[in-house]
Amino acid sequence: VDLSDIPGIKVDKHSTGGVGDKTTLIVAPIAAACGCVVAKMSGRGLGHTGGTLDKLESIPGFRTELSEKKFRENVKKYGLSVIGQSAELAPADKLMYALRDVTGSVDSIPLIASSIMSKKLAAGSDAILLDVTVGSGAFMKMKSEAVELAQTMVDIGESAGRRTVALITNMDAPLGRAVGNSIEVKEAVEVLKGGGPADLREVSLALAADMIYLSEKGGRKACRKMAESVLEDGSAYKKLMELVEAQGGNISYLEDTSRFPKASVEETLVAEKECYLGGMDAEKIGIASMQLGAGREKLGDALDMAAGIYLHKKTGDFVRKGEPYITLYTNDETRLPAAKATLQKAVFWEDEKPECMGEVLARVEKDKTEWYE
Repeated sequence: VDLSDIPGIKVDKHSTGGVGDKTTLIVAPIAAACGCVVAKMSGRGLGHTGGTLDKLESIPGFRTELSEKKFRENVKKYGLSVIGQSAELAPADKLMYALRDVTGSVDSIPLIASSIMSKKLAAGSDAILLDVTVGSGAFMKMKSEAVELAQTMVDIGESAGRRTVALITNMDAPLGRAVGNSIEVKEAVEVLKGGGPADLREVSLALAADMIYLSEKGGRKACRKMAESVLEDGSAYKKLMELVEAQGGNISYLEDTSRFPKASVEETLVAEKECYLGGMDAEKIGIASMQLGAGREKLGDALDMAAGIYLHKKTGDFVRKGEPYITLYTNDETRLPAAKATLQKAVFWEDEKPECMGEVLARVEKDKTEWYE
């Protein structure tokens, strides 16, 4: 993809995947509100990981398939557009992935890195920010693996002449409290309106700050302040509204998120004793959300946009007996038993408060890794 006719430094962002990861809906508008140019190609969810396109398409009318001309017009006018990857973008990668699947080499770090970066380089941006997640809900379960993957991808990007930075972020529990499609859009809007969960806000600001930095808008501290400023003054929220309206979406659903259709079936799980929530298996929570209808077991599966999970409590929180800790949503009651069984195995209880990891664990640049904890 040749984006050279679009003025400015084009910056892209990619996450290696997780549960409750709705950062693109927050980060891209923040960066665009700070004057960055974000021509974003995103994917759909499969298995326990959600997809940005699915979340955006839960907004009535929103189109992720635009002509190349319309895509370019939107990027030039608003500094932001999010569309689906075309069949022409890195077509060999699909064949390579099928081969990796049958040869048991899906978890090979060199092959993961080349798969991701082939698409990022083909997408045409000048600079690339990578969000490499680590923990129970991520592809990389160990910090050492996540750093190796991040360093490999940064080296590929830099070797291809693209300024590339990676952040290592915590995916040992879902990001934020909402897991699903429309329920995650609601939470992203909460953050853009100045609220939302602290962990989601922090990861989003960290990612946005580095996107602004890669766009050469200033030093890292100044870029962080810029990101915080557009979040506080509402201009990032306005950017999301512009994006949605430009791509056919009904912005009244963002102005009043209670307009999103509610699931017909809702069930809340309550604590059986007084204790701490000692830990979560984020991957199992993602699987439970899929079992409720929010995700796909295989390509082509239809999605229930209202299905999902809301986490009233997260790792380290104290829970009283009878207090709610998870609510399940679906439009198909027959899906509840399997999802509940999965969730029972996904939450761990402890008498003592557990130690919790921070949200942003490290930052990887060419020849440099900076640890934050």
